[in-house]
Amino acid sequence: MATLSERLRAEGMEKGMQQGMQQGEAAALRKLIALKFEALPNWVEETIQNASPADIEGWLERVLTADSLEKLFE
Repeated sequence: MATLSERLRAEGMEKGMQQGMQQGEAAALRKLIALKFEALPNWVEETIQNASPADIEGWLERVLTADSLEKLFE
């Protein structure tokens, strides 16, 4: 049976891994947007920073087919 400190450590590691994955997905999204649309306007950066993991995942799926930044973030 795991001790309290072991459980807390495991929970902390899991949370850190989730945050790291979200940050990695956000970084990938920024790079794809910059490659496709050249510049990252401030409103795009703010939108990504305030996004949920589900939002980022959806934008990653649409970035290659979107005709504009506005369409991507609709």
